[in-house]
Order: sequence, then structure tokens, then C-alpha cells
Amino acid sequence: MLSGKRILLGVTGSIAAYKAVDVLRRLKESGADVRVVMTKNATRFVAPLTFEALSGRPVLCDEFLDWGKSSIGHIDVSANLDLALIAPATANVIGKAAAGIADDALTSALMALECPVMMAPAMNDRMYRNPALRRNIQLLKEQGVRFIEPEAGPLACGTTGQGRLADPLRIVQEVSSMLASQDFTGVTILVTAGPTREPIDTVRFISNPSSGKMGYAIAAAARDRGAQVVLISGPSDLPPPYGVKTVQVLSADDMYRAVMGHIGGTQIVIMAAAVSDFKTATFTDRKIKKQEAPTILHLEPTRDILLELGKAASKRFLVGFAAETDNIRQNALKKLQEKNLDMIVANDLMKAGAGFGADTNAVTIIDRNGTETELPVMPKSEIAAHILDKILELKAN
Repeated sequence: MLSGKRILLGVTGSIAAYKAVDVLRRLKESGADVRVVMTKNATRFVAPLTFEALSGRPVLCDEFLDWGKSSIGHIDVSANLDLALIAPATANVIGKAAAGIADDALTSALMALECPVMMAPAMNDRMYRNPALRRNIQLLKEQGVRFIEPEAGPLACGTTGQGRLADPLRIVQEVSSMLASQDFTGVTILVTAGPTREPIDTVRFISNPSSGKMGYAIAAAARDRGAQVVLISGPSDLPPPYGVKTVQVLSADDMYRAVMGHIGGTQIVIMAAAVSDFKTATFTDRKIKKQEAPTILHLEPTRDILLELGKAASKRFLVGFAAETDNIRQNALKKLQEKNLDMIVANDLMKAGAGFGADTNAVTIIDRNGTETELPVMPKSEIAAHILDKILELKAN
């Protein structure tokens, strides 16, 4: 989602500076080109070499020592940026930025910026409540600076309160949201993700290896582009995407009820979940002992949520997924037509780098007109972006 974006990461003298390493790593994994500027106090917590190794670029700490004589450090590092992120941002640097003070490499770079700025404060809770700091934050907000509120919890000083640096994952999600095109603003999207579990007894169930990564990536991408997103997820180890209403379910029946309960007001439905096609005809709330187990397990179909949605007279844009091992195109086209879909995303589970559990996927998008768009193996976040682009394209026609 951040591929090709040029980001300045400013790191200040806070105990939370070590978390900036994780922020940098996640920004790089998202495709961003990151330049790091550190205050002198920040280097007392984390060595500049750490950020240099991860960013692949020199780190600016003291422009009189670190930068070549042919350039001016704070001018060079602040040029042609898409975003500047200060994480962690101390009360000191927030105050300097509000007052227009430029007395080191980072604050000088801030003065030279011509791009959006985000700050993620980190400090003691009493400092965060200080009226002078609140005034400085308000002044910067009025100038367009976006703040990522710190979290409440145990602080380095031994107290508990609001002042912890926001989770690095949340920070990167906020960055992605700020830089994304807001072309889904005002649109409500329902996304399903993950597997379902159909119980056999109290300890055994029928399921599949779906991790939920594709659906979660779609939900996050839609959120970043301004949509109101409802994510209905089967069992998954993934953390719920920040800023997305997430509903956890277990079985196919649970997912059916959750989808129908949240369908009102949605304009787009993307059914990326790997819903089980079958469940047991009978269920016991006791563990079946091995010696008492039947040799035949009787199954019956689960409710076909996608079919039910396709039958409904609605102007909703309906997207299905087809995960196949054989006759990929034919099976996907059949599903597209039989379930009255606007679009289907087909993927070959036998293809390297695609399918359940992987961080990448390779899909073919087919619309109701039969037009096919084949995407090679790429991160699921990029697949999600292409899916949303295609939805916009089809809705515009």
C-alpha cells in the first residue's frame, strides 16, 4: 500500500525510540522509501546504525558531522517527501515544532517540509495532560499536523496512564490511511474472512487452512481508502484491523447470521471467507470416545450465504471468491453466473505463492461481462488494492 512512497521518519529522545525500529521495518515491508532523522538524545536509546541498516540509507543526526559537504542535510532529507512521521514525538519536539524553533537536524528538517506531517506522542501521562503541551498540540493540529493518540497502560516511569506510544502496527495503518486515495469515502463495505469451524463434538470440528489474510487485507485497504468497513471473521490468529468494526464468528451458521445482521446499509459485499460447504448432521456437546465413534460421518450442506445474497433484489455490488485446484476458470465462471455476482476472484490453490496461509496470492478477477484480469504473485495487500480498483471501475460503468 505504500509502494514508492517517500517518508521521513523522525525519532526523538524517548524510551519508546526502540519501537521506531519496528515502525521502520513495517514501513519498509509496505514498500515505502524511508529516510530517518534522529535527535541527539534519540541516539542514546537506539544506535543510528540500526536505522541505517534497516532503511538502507544514511541516518541524519548531526548535519555538521553526518552529511556530505556538497549538500545541506536538513534540506536534502526533507525534499520530495510524501509524508513526515515523528514517532515517538516528545513534548520537547512538539513544543519546538509549535513555536517554529529549528535548533537541530530534526526540527530544521520539519521547518523545511512541504508535505503532510504526522506525530505519535510518547511521554509520561502527567506530561501528556500538561496545558502547555495540549496548547501546542492544538496549534499544530490547526496547522494540519495529524496526531496519533498515545495509548493508556503501564509507562516506563512505573505509573499507569495515557502516554504509551501507539502500537507500531496502528501507526503504519494510520500512515497508509493518510496517503491512500479516499475514493471510497461515504461507502460502507462488508468483508468476510477466514475459515469456519463446523463442530463434530465438543472438541472436534470440520474446517480448512484459511488464515483470513486475504479478507483482512481487503478490509484494511478499504478502510485506508475512506470506507466504513465491517469485517466478519471466522477463527483467525490475525489482530483485528484498527479502525474496522470486526465481528468474530465460529461456524457457517454464525457467519450467515452475522452477515444478514449487518447487511443493511452496505453498498459493497466482498465474500473472501472460506466458508465450510458441509456440517455434521448431528452434534453432541460431549466428547465422543474413540471406541464409541461411528465409522461414517453424516454431513449436510451449510447455508450458502453468497447464493442468498445473490438472490436478493439489491443494488449492492457483490464479490465472491473461488479457491480451486482444478478447472479454475470454468468453476469460477459457473459460480459467478449461478450466484448472480458482479465479480469473482479466482485463485489456484496449487500455484506456488498463492492460496491459504501465504502472505502472497495470484488471482484472476472476472466480472459479470466475462472480462478477465490476471494478477501475478504479489503481496495480498496489493491484490486487495487491485480488487478495490476493479470494483470502482465496474461501478463507474
